[in-house]
Amino acid sequence: MARAARAAWVLGLSRCALAEGSRTRPWPPISAQRWAGFTGLYHTVRWHLRSQDLRAERSAAQLSPSSHLQLTLYQYKTCPFCSKVRAFLDFHSLPYQVVEVNPVRRTEIKFSSYRKVPILVAQEGDCSQQLNDSSVIISALKTHLVSGQSLEEVITYYPPMKAMNDQGKEVTEFCNKYWLMLDEKEAQRMYGGKEARTEEMKWRQWADDWLVHLISPNVYRTPTEALASFDYIVREGKFGAVEATMAKYVGAAAMYLISKRLKSRHHLQDDVRADLYEAANKWVTAVGKDRPFMGGQKPNLADLAVYGVLRVMEGLEAFDDLMRHSHIQPWYLRMERAIEEAPSMH
Repeated sequence: MARAARAAWVLGLSRCALAEGSRTRPWPPISAQRWAGFTGLYHTVRWHLRSQDLRAERSAAQLSPSSHLQLTLYQYKTCPFCSKVRAFLDFHSLPYQVVEVNPVRRTEIKFSSYRKVPILVAQEGDCSQQLNDSSVIISALKTHLVSGQSLEEVITYYPPMKAMNDQGKEVTEFCNKYWLMLDEKEAQRMYGGKEARTEEMKWRQWADDWLVHLISPNVYRTPTEALASFDYIVREGKFGAVEATMAKYVGAAAMYLISKRLKSRHHLQDDVRADLYEAANKWVTAVGKDRPFMGGQKPNLADLAVYGVLRVMEGLEAFDDLMRHSHIQPWYLRMERAIEEAPSMH
């Protein structure tokens, strides 16, 4: 039972989602909070000073930053955080290889002391960099693409910090993870104004802190839905024959029960679909009627984050209900087309 329940974290609807997207409290309360502030300030100041030197050294004839990157994504296919990263990579036409991680043994990431997915390994010349946490991966890559700074330098602007989550478990948090390290000209070119930048950051965090926590209670809402979800997980994931059987039946039962606790923990309504519809409509309202995407004529990082989270429900009853009973379908279809129309490079 415990082994199957462990495998259940594959969808990121519990293990993956709670680990990366959970709200945390500082540990210890005061020193960690101050450390986070000091660390963030230090690295921000350090970035401003170092970026001036980097930009002075950059040649106007430099190749596109993405042209020399070799990316490998370690993932669970049905994890919403991994889906976010794939949406970003696909939209930006970045070639990458995928390594599907066995959710029980996790031998594919035994090289890493960071034991969650997604993990992105970026080979840049002779230098290999490991990027952890979906939002850090996206922010670091976008900073690299826009500014041309090396990933080796960029990832130092997102320092890890130990913290305790709401359940008393030690987790790793990352400073500045929704912030792109751009100079004023680059930020102006990308966003047009501070309001757009602030809006993007706000809704990227909303996707991690709220939207992702609505997935598990909805896809495991009933025993029938839980079994259908695990049938999908087993089909798309990497399991051995025995693990697949345990995950599908015992894991589905375990996650059905766990989803009830998640509903209580996140103070969801008795009808968890109502929270899902409300979140979708809130997002649509924020995008508004005068632009196809929050990013304007093309998706920004918030669009890609929300789309990536919701995409893991495709093929399940919860997704069909969401499309029928909320106003999100037109935006979702536009996102789908935007991803599909990006040149395929992998």
